[in-house]
Amino acid sequence: MTDAVAFLDLHAQQRRIEPALRARLEAVLAHCQFVLGPEVRELEQRLAEYAGAAHCVTVSSGTDALQIAMMAEGIGRGHAVFLPAFTYTATAEVPLVLGATPVFVDVDPHTFQIDPEDLRSRIASVEAEGVLKPRAIIGVDLFGQPAPWPELRDAAAAKALFLLDDCAQSFGASLAGRKLGREADATAISFFPSKPLGGYGDGGALLTQSGERAALYRSLRTHGEGTTRYEVLRTGMNGRLDTLQAAVLLAKLEVFDDELSRRDRIAAVYDQALAGRVGVPRRVPDSASAWAIYAILLPDEGARDRVQARLRCEHLPSAVYYPRPLHHQPAYAPHHRGNPLPVSEDLATRILALPIHPDLTEAQALRVAQAVLQAT
Repeated sequence: MTDAVAFLDLHAQQRRIEPALRARLEAVLAHCQFVLGPEVRELEQRLAEYAGAAHCVTVSSGTDALQIAMMAEGIGRGHAVFLPAFTYTATAEVPLVLGATPVFVDVDPHTFQIDPEDLRSRIASVEAEGVLKPRAIIGVDLFGQPAPWPELRDAAAAKALFLLDDCAQSFGASLAGRKLGREADATAISFFPSKPLGGYGDGGALLTQSGERAALYRSLRTHGEGTTRYEVLRTGMNGRLDTLQAAVLLAKLEVFDDELSRRDRIAAVYDQALAGRVGVPRRVPDSASAWAIYAILLPDEGARDRVQARLRCEHLPSAVYYPRPLHHQPAYAPHHRGNPLPVSEDLATRILALPIHPDLTEAQALRVAQAVLQAT
């Protein structure tokens, strides 16, 4: 019988790291500091060192990381927040929760990252209308690759906008030889289980070079408290990372670089097998991907349906990220300005994600690639 192929294999990963994982969890069970225990502080230090950031503040999810970062800047009603239309919903929902308006920007047709030229056009349009005040840019490091940070920094600096890195999918990636985490005013990370560095539940973190911002993030994640538990300085939230999740992440961090290398090898197998037959991911120049997702492009929606059908027949998994751009989602359509975003709209009909994880073998990746080729 042919070995089963998993889209994400957390069971195999757990078997590899089980001794270290159990030791970490048993330490928490022994000291019983389940909220903001010593593992949380250790994880914050380790993550900051890994990314080269001055400060790390762990929080309860990647979405809460985005929200806390924007709350700290006072982003709210009357403000425009510019973000890519081709990404996960969390990036757009947080501005709306805070009363701000997301302004959707198209993406590059090859790297799927936010398009700086379209961004500048959207900012100019908002300024010309005079209804909303441009306030922030969110760059998303989509699928494991970095956004065009030099251009985004220039765009933010030109208009004095807050620049936020949504690095939920790409912790561990690098640009120009340095790990992501210092490209923006703040960087939001997710530890959702499917992420390259994922916990066993929800979790997230914020990285920043600013001590003032870090202190504000710590206050906001704990109900807006001040120097003591019952001093409330501002309206905050309950956004702390559980100590048990920190223990899981510390165990996984020990093998993280090796797992990134494994993911990169699988991406190379797909590249070699599929290039020239289907659209394979184009690399962002001078970067290394974390390979959260390996997404190919088919000629059209019909071709994608045929490939997925073939994969199902071979008992091989696949997924569509994303079947609908954000400005076409019912929750966001009323807030969209009506302009077409042709690249995002086209990608949604043709994109298909193939399995990629540290425990996928090269032979399994070749099976997936061969099934794709048989359907094209």
